[in-house]
Amino acid sequence: MSAATDALPAPADRQRGVNFGWSLGMVLRRWQEFVEEVLQDLPHGSRGYHILAVVVHEDVPTQGALATRLVIDRSVLTYVIDDLEAAGLIERQLDPRDRRARRIVATDKGRQVLADAEERVARAEDYVLGGLTPQQRAGFREAAERAAEAIVTAAPGTDPCLAVESVIDQPAPAA
Repeated sequence: MSAATDALPAPADRQRGVNFGWSLGMVLRRWQEFVEEVLQDLPHGSRGYHILAVVVHEDVPTQGALATRLVIDRSVLTYVIDDLEAAGLIERQLDPRDRRARRIVATDKGRQVLADAEERVARAEDYVLGGLTPQQRAGFREAAERAAEAIVTAAPGTDPCLAVESVIDQPAPAA
């Protein structure tokens, strides 16, 4: 199925004139602005944050698997990992199952920095989603996560960084 060529019927509960893409773009733009601000001390901002979060919270066996999980070009990932390692947040270790591969492991400092960053990101997200009740925020986050996982499962090559850049690089709408 191609998003550009296949017309799908509108769901019965969708209101005319609602622009889902614009809504997501506005939320993403504001998220990016606030999160980059609160993560300015972390190498590569939100990209470094996502890498560190996956390294700490998920069992990603190798650097290559990390690139696949986050849909980040391996050459870009290498630069970010270099900077996270230089900051003492992660370290590369030989994979005991494959000595050609490298595992990315968080240091104690990296875990502490991530815990602090997660608190700052949560506050920024609550501010961005401030027009929603706490229950709506939780539902929005859960729905967005499910949709993202479904997209990655259906189209593993989808690059979220390019999606963010395409929204961020557009001029902000006039107020």
